Amino acid sequence: MTNQHESHTKPLSISGIIISLGIVFGDIGTSPLYVMKAFVDWSSSVNEEYTIGFLACVIWTLTLQTTIKYIVITLKADNHGEGGIFSLFALLRKRREWLFIFAIIGGSSMLADGIITPSITVLSAVEGLRYISPDISVLPIAIIIIAGLFFIQQFGTAFLGKSFGPIMLLWFSTIGILGIIYIIQYPAVLKAFNPIYAYKLLVNHPQGFILLGAVFLCTTGAEALYADLGHCGIRNIRVSWIFVKVMLILNYLGQGAWIITHKAIVTGHNPFYSIMPPFILPFGLILATLAAIIASQALISGSYTLISEAISLNFWPRVRIKYPSQLKGQIYVPVICIGLFVFCTMVILFFKTSSALEAAYGLAITITMLATSILVMAYLKMRKRPLILIILFGIIYLTIEGAFLISNLHKFSHGGWFSITLGLFLSIIMLNMYAGRKVRNRFITFRNLKEYLPILYEMSDDNTIPKLSQNIVYITHADRITDIEDKTLHSIIRRNPPKRADHYWFLHVDIVDEPHTLNYKVTNLYKNKVTRIDFYLGFRVSQRINDYFEELLNILAVEGKLDPLSSNPSLRKYNVKSPFTFVKIERSAPFNNNLPYFDRLALNIYYRLKKLGLSDIKAYGLESNQIITERIPLNIPLAYSKAPKLKEI
Repeated sequence: MTNQHESHTKPLSISGIIISLGIVFGDIGTSPLYVMKAFVDWSSSVNEEYTIGFLACVIWTLTLQTTIKYIVITLKADNHGEGGIFSLFALLRKRREWLFIFAIIGGSSMLADGIITPSITVLSAVEGLRYISPDISVLPIAIIIIAGLFFIQQFGTAFLGKSFGPIMLLWFSTIGILGIIYIIQYPAVLKAFNPIYAYKLLVNHPQGFILLGAVFLCTTGAEALYADLGHCGIRNIRVSWIFVKVMLILNYLGQGAWIITHKAIVTGHNPFYSIMPPFILPFGLILATLAAIIASQALISGSYTLISEAISLNFWPRVRIKYPSQLKGQIYVPVICIGLFVFCTMVILFFKTSSALEAAYGLAITITMLATSILVMAYLKMRKRPLILIILFGIIYLTIEGAFLISNLHKFSHGGWFSITLGLFLSIIMLNMYAGRKVRNRFITFRNLKEYLPILYEMSDDNTIPKLSQNIVYITHADRITDIEDKTLHSIIRRNPPKRADHYWFLHVDIVDEPHTLNYKVTNLYKNKVTRIDFYLGFRVSQRINDYFEELLNILAVEGKLDPLSSNPSLRKYNVKSPFTFVKIERSAPFNNNLPYFDRLALNIYYRLKKLGLSDIKAYGLESNQIITERIPLNIPLAYSKAPKLKEI
């Protein structure tokens, strides 16, 4: 069992660039479906000055926010090749653990707003059917597509993933060419490259600042772009972004040219479909729907990854994670899949149109971007970058994203409350998991294991004590080899009867900050009777401890360090393997304690959330002949207890 970390300096290649188009740019790449439509819906005027000012805001948002902040700066803040807000926090937490609050808020907001992304993208795509048949009902079609997408998650999407890159290459090429057609018809739209028009829109027009909420939709996929860093590598993403940005801007300019030249009829139209010649429209509808599915899949997969990382960082209760295909990094989280499907369906049925979703979309993701900016500043400081550059970065991007947040606040009453409420709910769960675990850890006491090793050795050979099993395994949370939980010793020695075994095993799992680490260490603590096994797993490595444990036992057997066969002669004769019994200790908060109110509240909520998740045994996929569960209250010292103190008389 070795380190599975792959070099994050993935080589630049044509295939890598095409893969990036399919995996990384699905979200931001489908924004032309609704950005200019939002401008038409929200604007009181679509004259040339307004339209070119709006386009200038889009172009310079893509340049300042997506290109400079994310492509140039933030992608360099990688954790051994992995990106995303939780990966960035994992890189920082040893030195600046207090940043957990920004990681939690940012990650929760991204999950919440991500629910709207599949809904608005699919709805915007299928609404194009009304250009063919105005009376068609698009809601059932959108829900069927969403249902089908979530249904196939359980089988893995490797068979679809191979086509994502070529489809998105065709998508970007098509939208770029369509944009050029209308730019040629109205070349004055190229004035939008001049940032002065953006300034004039924001300063001279009373509606200009409100329109920033629509402008922001063009960059909402930048955070997802950063989260997908590990799939493609920084070089492939940066090179492919040049092509993607050019095609996006060409399409936006083409839509803007159509709006200016058709301003009398733009109301109720989606400029994206309006720039398509009638003979291309059916092909465009199919292509837009495929691109919407790809964008939705990227957000769904990203949600699985976020939850998986949150579990490893102790922000989320353990839930069942499956690996439906051999595709690197692909995971499937059933409970999250069901939750996303339910919420996406609710969103589609509640908002009904992409126009209504435009008014709700983007509010929460601004919070994620602000949180990422703060974490990037901490990263730059950790890397000892010049202080003046860190301050400049903070001033520029906290100002830009603060302006977007203020502009987006008007969306709260139009549906933004949904993503904010959901994000707040997710944040509360994560904060309680984190805070409750901190309180719990204060009252977990450890003993020096060395003092008890002779007792365990002699117990093993004491025939007056009935043997529980040939091998007893305890999962220990003691980071140091010399330590063991007091409750574990109590379970072995002081329980009636004591737990006698031929061999005692202490199994420890350490989640490390390097994302793809998969290492182990075996320590023989006492005369081949007491052994400790440490697994060091990256926060993106699957916690299939049962598989790793079985593999390790086979390695030890081959090396002659372990006798794998039963000690019972009748069973040993037939090569029956030695049984392993796992003892699971479940801690609970004692009913009577005098902890401070918030500590008590955090601890109680923490244990309730833990009950909703998987235990260590189930989460690690441990299989054994027997599992013993012991429920032991947390040992809170007398100073916190409500019980009266004894007095001698």
